[in-house]
Amino acid sequence: MSDADRGRVAGKVAIVTGAAAGIGRASACRLAEEGAKVCLSDIDEAGAEQGAAEIRSLGGKALALAHDVAEEADWRRVIDATVAQFGGLDILVNNAGFAFAAGIEETTTEQWRRIMAVNVDSVFFGCKLAIPAMRESGGGGAIVNMSSILGLVGTPAQAAYNATKGAVRLFTKGVALECAESGWGIRVNSVHPAYIHTPMVERYAETWGSLDAGLAALGKLHPLGRVGEAEEVANAVLYLASDEAKFVTGTELVIDGGYTAA
Repeated sequence: MSDADRGRVAGKVAIVTGAAAGIGRASACRLAEEGAKVCLSDIDEAGAEQGAAEIRSLGGKALALAHDVAEEADWRRVIDATVAQFGGLDILVNNAGFAFAAGIEETTTEQWRRIMAVNVDSVFFGCKLAIPAMRESGGGGAIVNMSSILGLVGTPAQAAYNATKGAVRLFTKGVALECAESGWGIRVNSVHPAYIHTPMVERYAETWGSLDAGLAALGKLHPLGRVGEAEEVANAVLYLASDEAKFVTGTELVIDGGYTAA
């Protein structure tokens, strides 16, 4: 943190959703390590505050806010509070989301609508409301939308999740082209992780009977032979958020240990 003023995103202001744990928490911490002022938002406000406190303990600047990403009004409140606290907005990481496993006949209408609201509506609201805030900040901006390998390939009992993450992938491309053609200097990209060692994947892994057995089984799905770590995805988020990626927009960055190459 002592070198934050010379970091890869030094002086920039970021919002990371779903930042209480997992990839969101790792991304927020990584951005802060490289000089960004970060708002960690999550429906789990206590978890977000833990992450913000960790950043502050290392000399960084962080704000934690409760945030229901499926509600447009909550988005306005979080963006306004971040701009008021830190003076602008340069980076948005649309990371919040969830998954469930169910066959198409077993998936309820309520489950379908909820996963669409959290995984897709949230990305729409985030982009819609962050873009004008970034324009007002005057320095361009970078939006990173968290998709998945399951936005690229299908899998049984995950059709609803496939649909949401596929939507995020193509929505990202459309918004990226609109921003580029409008000359706003705002880049928009998606990240597509495979199975990553996060609390959400741990819960899934435990369905194998034990965490170790589940992680081993999931690891075998990847040619590199293991599940990924949240920090490995956070490094990709940092790259796309930084000026190192200033000629990168509308693309998908796949972090999957070779999963989709087979």
